Amino acid sequence: MADVKNSRKSTYKHVSIANSSLSQQARRVQALEDQKKRRASKVDALRQLESFGNLSLSVSDDEEDAAPRIVPQGLGAFVGAFESSTPKDVAQPAIPTPPPSVPRRSRKKRKGHVKKQDANETSEWADRCMYAELLEMNVEDAWGDLDGLPDDLETGWVAVAPVPVGKRCLAVAHQGSASAPNTILRSRALGKPLMPRFPSTLPPNTILDCILDADWRSNGILHVLDVIKWKSQDVADCETAFRFWWRDTRLAELTTSPPPTMPPSRPSEAPSDTYRFSYPTKLVPVPHHTNTTLTHLVSHVVPASRAARSLSVDIPTSVGDEGMMMDALVNVAPVNITVAADGLLLYVAEASYESGTSPLSSWVPIVSYNTIDGMDESAAESPLDKFNRLVQRRLEKRAIAENRDDDVAMEM
Repeated sequence: MADVKNSRKSTYKHVSIANSSLSQQARRVQALEDQKKRRASKVDALRQLESFGNLSLSVSDDEEDAAPRIVPQGLGAFVGAFESSTPKDVAQPAIPTPPPSVPRRSRKKRKGHVKKQDANETSEWADRCMYAELLEMNVEDAWGDLDGLPDDLETGWVAVAPVPVGKRCLAVAHQGSASAPNTILRSRALGKPLMPRFPSTLPPNTILDCILDADWRSNGILHVLDVIKWKSQDVADCETAFRFWWRDTRLAELTTSPPPTMPPSRPSEAPSDTYRFSYPTKLVPVPHHTNTTLTHLVSHVVPASRAARSLSVDIPTSVGDEGMMMDALVNVAPVNITVAADGLLLYVAEASYESGTSPLSSWVPIVSYNTIDGMDESAAESPLDKFNRLVQRRLEKRAIAENRDDDVAMEM
């Protein structure tokens, strides 16, 4: 049972490739085309609304002579005519009688039954994250044209690296002040709350695609991967590069949340002098790279996908009597911590944010998932290593082609 649980946790970002006869490249092109059609339909609908806004119900000067004049008389002028035209012998519909009152005991049972049904239903926040597919790569055809890497990898993609180790979730900010509990984290798959509401400096009506750090109780970090809505403004329909720019700009404008007061130890627990966060307080954007040329991928993006990230976090360092944190937090000092890397994410630059599994985002993890097929993990090549090898071979193919062109030019 423990092995199954650990396997599920280790593959929380992994999505099985869709059972389709189409290749990932073909499904990617189709998904992008569908997004463009939906975007065009929405723009056309907005244009029609604007055209209706320019219409006027008043009669123009040219049509004033030809158009009959309608004298407004109000609704009262038509009441008598309506009553006289109604037959007297037509039976009027019976007024439904209210159902008998339900005893208080029955109401309680029914109320409890409804709550049980709601608990079993799927949350409206379930599967709202844009979940990446595992990038399909073909090492056997590495020197051909079917290596699995996108054809427009250098010009049409945005890389996100390093993706931190943690739990994928949605951060939803509701109405309320920064000092009141206004933010809740919801799980990616079921949409259930991961913890009670907590205060944050996020504006109301904001939805962020996040990764809760694996060690958040020690560092209080919530990694922000993408932005869906910001202060009631829908950003999901925007292109990838703009969403990431918006995310970085808006997060930089927020004030820093103070660390929460550490609750006292329970009688059955030993007092601890180590501070533990009760909810995340530091919002950290995951770095993105708009430069996805082959040379930049090999020299910067892939190494960054493997390296641990160093961050500075404000953590209280003083405790009160018997190891309990006092109400007034003192001696808050910056502490350098390291965040483990989990891999690389690739987004189609023209794509907008969409819920559910999408071929418009590709996941290249550090750890191989071939253990599901019975293969030893140590014997399997890491997907990130495979990606790096295919990118390097593309560079070699380009160098060979350029040398061949130079030789032909010299012969001519």
